[in-house]
Amino acid sequence: MIDEIVIWLTDPAHWTGPGGLLAQTLRHLYYCVLSVTVAALIAVPLGVYIGHTGRGSVVVVGLSNAMRALPTLGLVTLLVLGFGLGEAPALAGLVVLAVPAILSGAYAGVRNAPADAVDAARGVGMTSAQRLWQVELPTALPLVLGGVRSAMLQVVATAAVAAYVGLGGLGRILLDGLKISDYAQMASAAIAIAVLAVLLDLVLAGATRLLVPRGLVLAARRGGRD
Repeated sequence: MIDEIVIWLTDPAHWTGPGGLLAQTLRHLYYCVLSVTVAALIAVPLGVYIGHTGRGSVVVVGLSNAMRALPTLGLVTLLVLGFGLGEAPALAGLVVLAVPAILSGAYAGVRNAPADAVDAARGVGMTSAQRLWQVELPTALPLVLGGVRSAMLQVVATAAVAAYVGLGGLGRILLDGLKISDYAQMASAAIAIAVLAVLLDLVLAGATRLLVPRGLVLAARRGGRD
């Protein structure tokens, strides 16, 4: 079986053309980046607002948990039945999948900002908005980015459902292999999805190192030793 996978992956014919591995990987990447970006645009402001004000936290936490329990394939199928075939239903399902992790990270990051730092900012006369932008958001950044990383990994693994509604991506290669019982093709598509997930996580980990202030990293390490 391993020999068959190696042969399939090293065949240039499987990498070229609109249905090839390279083109389908780029399409898969497009679905993932777009859906996580849209989810972040929705979830980060909402999570930051709720974490900062404390309003609606019970409702949002319950809603977030409910969204986590939704089966993505069932949701995509329902959206296709309601709105027809196309990219929008599949992407909407992926956005719903990505929102809970990002929302939880943004909410927890702002809500768990160091109380002494917040009190000090209040003591020097900072307004609510100033405390948010200058104290709470910088300290929340690691958890916000952690939520984005978690959401991206979930979406990369789940974006294959887009193939069920006639879209491309690596799921298309996997399903085409299933139709003809080509297990080498199916395994190759699964490997490609796993590799893409690892690469994206490494990219986001690098972005986290660049964006998170070094002082926060050192403080977190000291806290971990304590």
